[in-house]
Amino acid sequence: MIRRQTLLALALMPLMAQAGGNHGGGHEAMTGSPGNPAEVDRTIEVTMNDQMRFDPESIQVEAGQTVRFAVTNTGQQPHEMVIGTLDELKAHAEEMRRNPGMKHEEPNMVRLDGGETGEIVWHFASPGEVDFACLIPGHLEAGMKGTVDVQATP
Repeated sequence: MIRRQTLLALALMPLMAQAGGNHGGGHEAMTGSPGNPAEVDRTIEVTMNDQMRFDPESIQVEAGQTVRFAVTNTGQQPHEMVIGTLDELKAHAEEMRRNPGMKHEEPNMVRLDGGETGEIVWHFASPGEVDFACLIPGHLEAGMKGTVDVQATP
């Protein structure tokens, strides 16, 4: 049993590194990096609900901004907000489907039970589109996702 858990942890390491934005493949430049709470430029309130939706589903920020996402789960069941590329989010969602008890804490995500609030502080480094989703099995597939449109600084 320990051997299986060790192998699973080793298999998940690359996915967790990608989700956290720390691997050497340019992910950090694309999606950003964990932000410093003392340097927040803007706070955006986001709610998650049992209709498998985020509100808002589309967010616009400027490149170079550090954003605090104040996240509230208005539903009864657990939900999470995870920032990354859509490909990474889909791959991680598949891992979670295969391992439904998987628990993780990364700077690019917050997992909340019904009625809870939490936050993500994220620095958006460069223009482009960044995705976010709930990776609890079945939630992304039900449409629980959104985008952050990172605009070039004027």
